[in-house]
Amino acid sequence: MTRNHTPKSLAVLLRARMHPDALPSSPSQLSPTPPTDPDPAAPPAASVRHWLHAAASATSPPPATLDSFSDGYRSLDRVGRREVLRSLATDYDVPRARVRDLMRQYMSVASAAAIGVDGAEAEEGKEGAAAALYRMERGLREALRPRYAGFLEAMNAQPGGLKLLAVLRADLLALLGEENAPALRALDSYLKEKLVTWLSPAALTLHQITWDDPASLLEKIVAYEAVHPIRNLIDLKRRLGVGRRCFGYFHPAIPGEPLIFIEVALHKDMAASIQEVLWDEPPTPESEASCALFYAISSTQPGLSGINLGKFLLKRVIDMLRRDMPSVQIFATLSPIPGFMQWLRAKLASQMKLAETESQEGNSLEGASSTFRESILLPDEEKMIHDAIEQAHGKQGIELLQDILKTSQWVKSEKLSAALKSPLMRLCARYLAREKIRGKALDAVANFHLQNGAVSEPSQIQF
Repeated sequence: MTRNHTPKSLAVLLRARMHPDALPSSPSQLSPTPPTDPDPAAPPAASVRHWLHAAASATSPPPATLDSFSDGYRSLDRVGRREVLRSLATDYDVPRARVRDLMRQYMSVASAAAIGVDGAEAEEGKEGAAAALYRMERGLREALRPRYAGFLEAMNAQPGGLKLLAVLRADLLALLGEENAPALRALDSYLKEKLVTWLSPAALTLHQITWDDPASLLEKIVAYEAVHPIRNLIDLKRRLGVGRRCFGYFHPAIPGEPLIFIEVALHKDMAASIQEVLWDEPPTPESEASCALFYAISSTQPGLSGINLGKFLLKRVIDMLRRDMPSVQIFATLSPIPGFMQWLRAKLASQMKLAETESQEGNSLEGASSTFRESILLPDEEKMIHDAIEQAHGKQGIELLQDILKTSQWVKSEKLSAALKSPLMRLCARYLAREKIRGKALDAVANFHLQNGAVSEPSQIQF
């Protein structure tokens, strides 16, 4: 196209290129209508894929079709579910052929509009070009939406659909652990984004779980407690009784089952160990409590991994306790540190390896290896460990510490426990406060609490 085109001819050209008949039909329009029922002789996964195709190809999937998919998917074994997930991620992805066609048309129209024209009717031509581009951009946005988007949204609106989507994402996360395929990652990213929206705090109900709740709910609390297992009904009743609180977040689409729940102990002061909380007999009178200890938080749905419901649950519970119990002024967490021993053992092993390399190769690598050498133990700590070991056999302190930590027998020895208390406390403080990964605490539990408002007091940490 050249500058010799008039504004009217430019507008006619743009309208012609934007005519609906000139655009390729979307894949959903081209998909053949599947038969009413799958082949009875087909494998179970093939039948589920049939219902998936029927639901994903329809503008408004019939509830019966979604139910058939849901029932069929739940009945599949691990291999069958993964076959369906691969099909969902690849066969119902973004229709890239249509996107390419629309992009070519868009670039052609944009180039023509950029040339411009002179004359009295120039403004009319510009408005026509702008309107055409807006329509094409709207079409591009729609085309860039994956075909499984409508299926996922329809399933969420279906009774029991949200729970099915949580199961589906749990299976997807397990598959991603073995097959890090781009299509699977894209499906997980999209589904997680939708779940964050569907599970917004405004859609959730906070409920205090008590001994008077239905037995089916209490059974789920026992089954899902992931931090400190509930041993029996007496233990459960203690955790729901005087001086204790248990709160859960519920969604109306998954009735009778908390998505996440948190356990709280009311004390006069901060507890020094979990044993003080679990075996607090008799419990602190609630009228004397000034500290709320959050000692366990458990998610019941593996498919909601990465969706931070705990952050909102903590804030809601703290607000409720402040309102109902003004005497409670301290809010603290009492949590395990699951990654500390693994980190410490790896640190000791690396330092031992460097020391071995230096002794074998003399001073030739002294400059390079000394860069990575560090004093894990302070002189006083090393002496205390040597004094606690009757037969050190000339080993260094880190060698002795490495040997001691290979088992948990040292906790039964008062002498060893006293010798290890200082170095383990100091190294644990370093692990929590200084060891980072992408700017966040290396320990997952510590990162959760620090991200949700917990504070590590530098004045109480010694290095």
